Amino acid sequence: MKLSDVQKRLQAPFPAHAVAWKPGVITKDRSRALMLAHIDARNVQDRLDAICPDAWEFHVDVIPGTRQPTVKGRLTVLGVSREDIGEAPEGDLGTLKAAASDALKRCAVQFGIGRYLYDLPKQWVDWNDAKREPVRTPELPDWAKPDHERSAGGAHIVQAMDQLKYELPDDVDLQREVYKHLKAALGSLHPMQNSGRAA
Repeated sequence: MKLSDVQKRLQAPFPAHAVAWKPGVITKDRSRALMLAHIDARNVQDRLDAICPDAWEFHVDVIPGTRQPTVKGRLTVLGVSREDIGEAPEGDLGTLKAAASDALKRCAVQFGIGRYLYDLPKQWVDWNDAKREPVRTPELPDWAKPDHERSAGGAHIVQAMDQLKYELPDDVDLQREVYKHLKAALGSLHPMQNSGRAA
């Protein structure tokens, strides 16, 4: 088995319940927050165990002299290695264990695990500052869900693409934003095709 044989399965969306949300930015009046989607390091481990249980390993080296606990992680999957830095958050969770979890997730993204979360549209929501949580948890778009959680929306994607032929925005930044979301949506179709062949 080679990495290319399992790439689409590694990149497949996680179940919606496995995706957590945290505030990236909170407005000055603390009434709204820009929510960022993320997964837990255990989700990464579960994905690797499900796809190549005996063919992955993770190592960390502590980086000395940093303000927060920091490590360099190296994730090897089917003989291919990727490296990245992991930092612990400030506060009570600022431990080497938290830094190692961060490094694992960052390395995993280089293999495509959870990378689609970076393509999600920006989601500003009402923020309950007293509870330090969103008033309502953001929703994932269909393309960011596994096959069994998606609604039937293929016709809408085709219609939107057809409409874009005639209504593509003139603004280059808007074109890039449209392209990013279409690419992510189309990329999510590959795991569905692969699972269909395996059935």
